[in-house]
This record gives sequence, C-alpha cells and structure tokens, in this order.
Amino acid sequence: MFHGSRVALTKWFWTLYLLSADKGGLSALRLTKLIGVQWRTAQGMLNSLRAAMAERDSHYRLSELVEVDDAYVGSNKTGKAGRGGGRTPLLVAIEKSADGKPGFVAIEVLDSLEKRHIIDFAQRRLQPDAICHTDAFPSLAGLAVQATHIAKITPPEEADEWLPWVHIVIANLKRFLLGTFHGAVRAHGLQAYVDEFVYRFNRRFWEAQIPNRLLALCVGASGPPLRGTGA
Repeated sequence: MFHGSRVALTKWFWTLYLLSADKGGLSALRLTKLIGVQWRTAQGMLNSLRAAMAERDSHYRLSELVEVDDAYVGSNKTGKAGRGGGRTPLLVAIEKSADGKPGFVAIEVLDSLEKRHIIDFAQRRLQPDAICHTDAFPSLAGLAVQATHIAKITPPEEADEWLPWVHIVIANLKRFLLGTFHGAVRAHGLQAYVDEFVYRFNRRFWEAQIPNRLLALCVGASGPPLRGTGA
C-alpha cells in the first residue's frame, strides 16, 4: 500500500497507529492537525487503511447462533414515513457463543431492507450452520436461504432478552459514528467508517496487537498508491 506514495512513511505509521488506538474514531480533519498533511491526503490515507480492514474481515463467515437486526443512522427525512424514517439502513449480525458471550460481528450499509439485499448479505456473511435469531421484520426471512432462521415478535420490553448483543453493538456503533462525524451522518462513505468499527470490535481481545496486525495487512495489500504531497 505504501509503495509509490509521496507521503512520508513515518506519517503513514503514525496514521496507522492513531487509527488503531483511537476508539472514538479518527476524522480526516483531526489527522491533518496531528501529522501535518492536507485534508484530501488525510482522507485518502484513512480510506486506504479502512479498505484494508474491510478486505480482511470480508473473509469471515458467522456461525452457530447469530443475532441479526436492522439499524438506522442519520436524521429522519421530512415526509418519510415507516421503518427508519428515511434514514440510512444497516444490517447488523453478531455471533453469540454457548456461554452467552459475543463473538465476531458483521455490519453492512444497505440501499434498502428489501429481501434481496438480506439474501445477498446472508450468502456472503453466514455459514450454513448458522442459526439466526431476529425480530419478525418480514424482509429478514431472507436469511433462511443460507441459515436456519428463527423469528420472534419482540415488544420493546423483551427485545434485550431475545437480541441482547446486537442491540449493544448497534448502540456502540452509533456512539462511534457520532464521535467521528460530530453531527449528521451521510450514507456516502459510511461503510468505510463501519468497516473500521467492525475491524476493531472483532479484535477487542487483542487491542495491543491491532497496529501490528494492520501494518501486516497494509504490507500485503495491493492497489494504486496514494499520490499525496504530504504537505
């Protein structure tokens, strides 16, 4: 990833470390102040690192018991009624082990919650042995093409009992996005921020190793170099 870049390698390493260590999210504007580069260069560097994170986690397939739910980010759009109120939809899935502890997570930004998008997610992100717990939202029945689907109508007072971990993940993700965007969340580019959150969450037990793991990904990653000036 670093080959051919005009940005000093030391600045790449600082960016890699800061992105790995900052749980609140590292914005391009903040990075410009920390390492002394232009905003466009900082944004390009962060996007490259987040792309490496996404590529690595795309190989995971969730298995056994998996909690799945939809979530929405952004502000309600005027005149938009129904589930989500016109906000950007996401699909969130997290493993739950036999002892009740959370495992790996997968989160994707969707164009809509139409059944075809749910099916595509299931085929790419779930193992055939997965048993998915969801609420009774009709589109989530698309999970059944890849896994065992168990839907349950869940009143608000029962939601945290049926789907405890996925709701915690959604709450943590929204706090992370608020810390990065500091305001309105836009659909464009949102998946990159989600990928960063997922990468760090899936390695929460090995936080000290995240910078070295990410460096190894970058060394092995291919793609066009970043033509920043470093100024």
